[in-house]
Amino acid sequence: MMPADNHTFSDPMTYILTGIPGTEESHVWISIPFSLMYIATLFGNSLLLFIILTERSLHEPMYLFVSMLAAADLLLSTTTVPKMLAVFWFRAGEISFAACLTQMFFIHVSFMAESAILLAMAFDRYVAICNPLRYTMILNKSVIGKIGLAVVTRSFCFIFPVIFFVKQLKFCRTNRLPHNYCDYMAIARLGCNNITVSVWYGVAMAILVIGLDAVLIAVSYGLILRAVFQLPTKEARLKALHTCGSHVCVMLMFYTPAFFSSFANQFGHIIPGYILNLLANLYVLTPPMLNPIVYGVTTKEILKRVINVFHRCCSRSSLLS
Repeated sequence: MMPADNHTFSDPMTYILTGIPGTEESHVWISIPFSLMYIATLFGNSLLLFIILTERSLHEPMYLFVSMLAAADLLLSTTTVPKMLAVFWFRAGEISFAACLTQMFFIHVSFMAESAILLAMAFDRYVAICNPLRYTMILNKSVIGKIGLAVVTRSFCFIFPVIFFVKQLKFCRTNRLPHNYCDYMAIARLGCNNITVSVWYGVAMAILVIGLDAVLIAVSYGLILRAVFQLPTKEARLKALHTCGSHVCVMLMFYTPAFFSSFANQFGHIIPGYILNLLANLYVLTPPMLNPIVYGVTTKEILKRVINVFHRCCSRSSLLS
């Protein structure tokens, strides 16, 4: 463990995750909704992946992007929540420097990948509604594969320098992280040398990647809405709006906590630290849990197959009994 003195260390051997400072006596109670949300995330996204991958009729661009989103959700939540629960239940906050960097890397890669997938889904709906005759030609399996590769490559390329920046830091203060997981800026603030480059890289990444994705998504849906209201019949307009409804809900659930948390951090002097910490947990808990619920309820094709899966399970159970 790295002692909290005035000596400088190239990298600490371990960090200590403290959970949510100021709520130590309530950690067990906080862990209950966290664990329930994680179970729902694992079950919902695994079921979504299973249905999409095993049902050939769902091997269409829209559903393939949904399966990518489910995979990113599973990676994001599994990277963070088990360690959170270990901190809450067993006070097992110790995490090695290498493990902390690994967790930080996959958290930010997953978050950036989700943003890119949501942009791809907006493009998918734009092509489907604004250029339906060329839909299968534009978004064929080869193109979808290239989009998936581009999502992974972009995320890796933007996040890899973060590891380099952290490795260059010199640590001479405490090794206690007032957080549930290893966040980039939380680690950077423990450094004793100048972190201006790290801060500005984080700002640039937020604006040029996440912010740009959000703007492009908004533009896509603006064009979609214009095309929808030009459709000849009310039934066609309602069908198009219903198809886009689930995507819009998922995007709002993803970007709203991100922007709200960033805004709240500007007023850290008047907002208690544990509130900011809880807001940060929305990144890794809420969207992964709600995404499969939204798609399962609002998408008829997925809902029908979910019902069929449970029906088959119940039929087998009754036969065995």
